[in-house]
Amino acid sequence: GEDGVVAEAHAAAVKALVAGCKAGDVYAAAEKVLMEKDGAIAEKMGKSIGWAIGLELADSTMSLSKQSERVLKAGMTFNVVLSLNGLQDVPGPDGDEKLGDKKYAILISDTVLVKDESTSEALTGQVKKDWNDIAYLEGIEGDEVEGDDDSVDGMDEERTAGTGVRKSARTEHVDFKEREEERRRQAEGQAALLEKVNQATLSILDKSSGGQIKERKVTDVVSYKTVSDVRQVHHLSIHVDTKSESILLPIYGVMVPFHVLTVKNASATQENEHYFIRINFNFGPQWQPGTVFPKKCFVKELSFRTANSNHATSIVRDIKTLRSVVMSRDKEKAERATLVKQEKLIPGKQRVVVLKDIWMRPAFAGKGRKMTGQLEAHTNGFRYKTPKGEELDVMYRNIKHAFFQPADNDMITLVHFHLINPIMVGKKKTHDVQFYSQVMDAIQTLDAGRRSMYDPDEIEEEQRERERRNQINKDFSQFVKRVQQDIWERDFGDLNLEFEIPFRELGFYGVPHRSTAFVMPTVNCLVELSEMPFTVIPLSEVNLVNLERVGFNLRNFDMIFVWKDFNKDVARIDSVQSHSLETIKDWMSSIEMKFFESKVNLNWKTILKTIKDDPEGFVDGGGWNFLDADAEDSEEDGEEDVSEFEISEEAEAESSDYSDSDESLEEEDSDEDFAASDDDDEEGMDWDEMEQEARREDRERGYGTDEEAPRKKRR
Repeated sequence: GEDGVVAEAHAAAVKALVAGCKAGDVYAAAEKVLMEKDGAIAEKMGKSIGWAIGLELADSTMSLSKQSERVLKAGMTFNVVLSLNGLQDVPGPDGDEKLGDKKYAILISDTVLVKDESTSEALTGQVKKDWNDIAYLEGIEGDEVEGDDDSVDGMDEERTAGTGVRKSARTEHVDFKEREEERRRQAEGQAALLEKVNQATLSILDKSSGGQIKERKVTDVVSYKTVSDVRQVHHLSIHVDTKSESILLPIYGVMVPFHVLTVKNASATQENEHYFIRINFNFGPQWQPGTVFPKKCFVKELSFRTANSNHATSIVRDIKTLRSVVMSRDKEKAERATLVKQEKLIPGKQRVVVLKDIWMRPAFAGKGRKMTGQLEAHTNGFRYKTPKGEELDVMYRNIKHAFFQPADNDMITLVHFHLINPIMVGKKKTHDVQFYSQVMDAIQTLDAGRRSMYDPDEIEEEQRERERRNQINKDFSQFVKRVQQDIWERDFGDLNLEFEIPFRELGFYGVPHRSTAFVMPTVNCLVELSEMPFTVIPLSEVNLVNLERVGFNLRNFDMIFVWKDFNKDVARIDSVQSHSLETIKDWMSSIEMKFFESKVNLNWKTILKTIKDDPEGFVDGGGWNFLDADAEDSEEDGEEDVSEFEISEEAEAESSDYSDSDESLEEEDSDEDFAASDDDDEEGMDWDEMEQEARREDRERGYGTDEEAPRKKRR
């Protein structure tokens, strides 16, 4: 076949490529073979069959063209390319059978080294050049491709999305089959996980829920234990007693104390020459004292008048300040009451592993400039301390997950700890503590953007930033390695603690909280650690994942994580880019995470409440299978088939009754229509007559048309 002739001509060109010959002789050797086989094929050769390569990809001064007189020397390297276009009769897989009278092209290429005056070496000679190995066919079997006669018929210019590269139909077919096989295995794995997730849901809901956190009750609050403890005042006016957390209000000549927790809000308003202080109290059946004393009467509001504006303003300010302080202190006490008592830190006796000049998030409370500190790895925990004397201890046994994220296209290098039990940082309770260092300044000066890329100062600054990033990554890496090997593996092997590094290649952009961030999976979690608030989703605590708003040609979709603890609200990552869908599905399948796809957003509060109310009924009704959009579509199709092709006897009877009544109504309507048509024949008017009649009526009523209005003005 023609493919064999081209391969033979290409081999002749490679053989002729020896030291001492001219570049035109190489072209002539290939042309001679083609002329002997078929002169028509030789006419389809190009002007050149190769070029020299080395310092440049294609050296145009050393081309293997027909007119070239350049003499070849030993050590030269050439790319020999023999290509023919517009060939007829596409060969079949065996090279002899014809698949059609379509046009096709052949190109064979080799990198050849000139060794001496008699030999040359094809450096890429091991690559197969058989027809079955190099051919790809497009638009051959039954494809009708419209185009001009000069175009290559049957060669469907099928291009990949977003690129201008032609795609091999043979390769695409192989990739499609592999992808389909992978999707089939994924579907089988997901079907097997459904029963597992349903049973896990039932077992989780059967367990008793945990106890409630005991909070401070308003009915337990006492302003003064005895009358003698009441603050003595010399005149009847409002007083704020900070020590007893109470407000003294003059009522009928007596100072009556009210605890500040009973106050809802306070305000001062001016009316004419006087100022009014209004104090609103908590009120209603949902308020805790209202449930304890349902038959009691409660004061809802008290108003006091004063002529002193400064006094009214200061009283309202003092009440609001006291209320805020007390409520914040009670909240902090309630949070501390839920904390698990931590063991005391045991200082290391030998040389302590230290990481210096790092920041902490969340930061310590207080005003003033924040300062860097150092993180020390002691016998049973970490200790972070600053030059101000502030300290924070993180025990090894309280660490649930540890992460190390080096600076790779990021501004910071960090180590992050997700805790089992929360700890207090300042006045706030947190499950996550992070220690980080900035590898480059987040803020640049305005003139820095105007520098040239060849500016020596700019190049030197980039080099310093690169060295700084590498040094910080190295310091963090050494710290993590020493803690892992010298402390955790040696003394805390039962905890199975290990620093996890996020898989950046599996990451995707989404909105876990307020802004778009890059979310990355690790071995045991799905995390976003660069921005606060942090996102740490332990995969072992996730029951299943639902992908919402998938389809409708939308650019984004949402990920919903349903916890195994049904008392927790679902976790969300919104606005995930659609091109990450397949990567996310492959990743979840690899970790055996059950996931569903739906086209709309669901009301998860209602769904979880329904499941908790009747767990057994939920599982008996198919469990989580209601989220399977494909199953619902197939059921709907089946229902449609029944409704279209199977009609019950009752429906037939009803339809016959309706048809009888419809026939009688149609007869009555037809009689009326005939009567009306007779009247129209006798008294009907054509369109012109009806328009004239309408104009006449409008004139009698004093109405004018839009066309007549300007005429009246001209008159």
